[in-house]
Amino acid sequence: MEVATASAAAVVEDLSAAVEALALQVDLLQLPPEIPAPRAPALRGVLDHLFAHWLALPETVALVGCLVQKAKASGGVGGGGGVPGGAMLPSMMMQGGASVPPLSPRSPRLSRRPSCVGAGQTNRSASPLRPPAARAVKEVIPQFYFHDGRPPTFELKKQCMAIVDQLFAGHSNGLRIQEFRLVTRELCKLPSFFTTVLFGKIDKENTGLVTRDAFIEFWLNSNMVTMDVATQVFMILKKTNHDYLTKEDFKPVLRDLLDNHPGLEFLKSTPEFQERYAETVVYRIFYCLARIGGRHLTLRELKRGNLVDALRHADEEEDINKVLRYFSYEHFYVIYCKFWELDTDHDFLIDKENLIKYGNHALTYRVVERIFSEVPRKFTSKVEGKMGYEDFVHFILSEEDKSSEPSQEFWFRCIDLDGNGILTHNELQFFFKEQLHRMECMAQEPVLYEDILCQLIDMIGPEVTKPFFYHYKLAYLLLLFLFQDENCFTLKDFRRCKLSGHFFNILFNLNKFMAFEARDPFLIRQMREEPSLTDWDRFARREYIRLAMEEDGEDASNASGDVWDESLESPF
Repeated sequence: MEVATASAAAVVEDLSAAVEALALQVDLLQLPPEIPAPRAPALRGVLDHLFAHWLALPETVALVGCLVQKAKASGGVGGGGGVPGGAMLPSMMMQGGASVPPLSPRSPRLSRRPSCVGAGQTNRSASPLRPPAARAVKEVIPQFYFHDGRPPTFELKKQCMAIVDQLFAGHSNGLRIQEFRLVTRELCKLPSFFTTVLFGKIDKENTGLVTRDAFIEFWLNSNMVTMDVATQVFMILKKTNHDYLTKEDFKPVLRDLLDNHPGLEFLKSTPEFQERYAETVVYRIFYCLARIGGRHLTLRELKRGNLVDALRHADEEEDINKVLRYFSYEHFYVIYCKFWELDTDHDFLIDKENLIKYGNHALTYRVVERIFSEVPRKFTSKVEGKMGYEDFVHFILSEEDKSSEPSQEFWFRCIDLDGNGILTHNELQFFFKEQLHRMECMAQEPVLYEDILCQLIDMIGPEVTKPFFYHYKLAYLLLLFLFQDENCFTLKDFRRCKLSGHFFNILFNLNKFMAFEARDPFLIRQMREEPSLTDWDRFARREYIRLAMEEDGEDASNASGDVWDESLESPF
């Protein structure tokens, strides 16, 4: 005890200067008012006694001795100048001075520790002192995007492997293309006329055989089995370095269809019409699915359309004419015959004078001029001022079914003279003037443009005029439409209107305009009885019957002529 007291006295003597410099600030203690201050005589003796007792403890002697040695080594004790040993005192004593500001409360955001700290520091979230409920729980989010498609589950893969083993049993060298047709339908669930293109995708070296391992690599290991049908069709048809489909990509499928479909066997004797039929089907597909004038077909456009359903229907239906979407031979027959009638010189190109004869001169010269200006759609024919067969397919589909979205966009671009995306009354009046002149030449009762404009507004109901339509008189609405450019028609207005076809017919197709005014009750009843048919379907059916009757009449007349010629023969 005496040795400890002597050591403590020596230490106290060395720290006397530091203790005098760091006088205890009573205000920082924040003692309650009932406790006397430390400088009061009642507590000075008690504090001195407690401090001396603390200095006499062995732990305190070791601690203070260590601090003194560090202070001497750094020259802080006895070195003079400033506050001696101020930088070497414990932080608890340092905060008693006014020169060191207090630490800010620890923020939850700043309480994190980087994962790359030293090995001696432990992660606070994994500290055993914290209860388990307070530790952060990491939520495991399953993978939801797969660049090459979602991998098949174990059950699906096992089921497919069983079917593969069954179909490839007894064919150790592989399946030929005719034997592979069953794989296309039963296992891949694709139309049978995809056999040729699918077989070529797997048999890249053109060996004429598809082995079991090659099929598994393509269909299972590349995750084709888990894709939807539209994506499977897209991946099978497209070229390896493309992310879109072209018209050339559909040729193998249509060739297989022409060779194996029972409803198209009669075309095998006329290869030139097989080619035209395949071209027409592809043109119709791109007309309905791709954006107007588009040369490529994306996966998104393929999924939005009805091509997959049409492919399945064509594979299941033996009568190809019942597949109204894209594949009907009667529809192709009507399109080709219409084009052949206008192409008088049969160079497979038609000009303005040829097109003006369409539909018994139904169209006006102004709208034909707009078509040949290639504003609504660029022509694919490389002859200036000439329309090719593909261009005519787009035209006739747009003309005979103006309720479809591609047709609405086509004719909207024709009427939009300034190309600003809106139709004003000046543009409508420009096209209707020729209609009015034609009605006068045909001794028809002319209709004033103001009355027609009122009818067009009621028919389409553009959104910009709706507030006025419900709150003001129709005369004021008409005046507002005539003198304000913002009251106009947009393509969005035609998208939601079922009478858009009549709107365009009023402006540039006199025959259909007069038929609409006559309101044929037979046509109205026919439309109600077959609501699933489009305007194009009805037109194609009527025209095919007419063309077939004309051909039968020609055949009958030719046959009667032959009989008459034979009767004219005389033995003398």
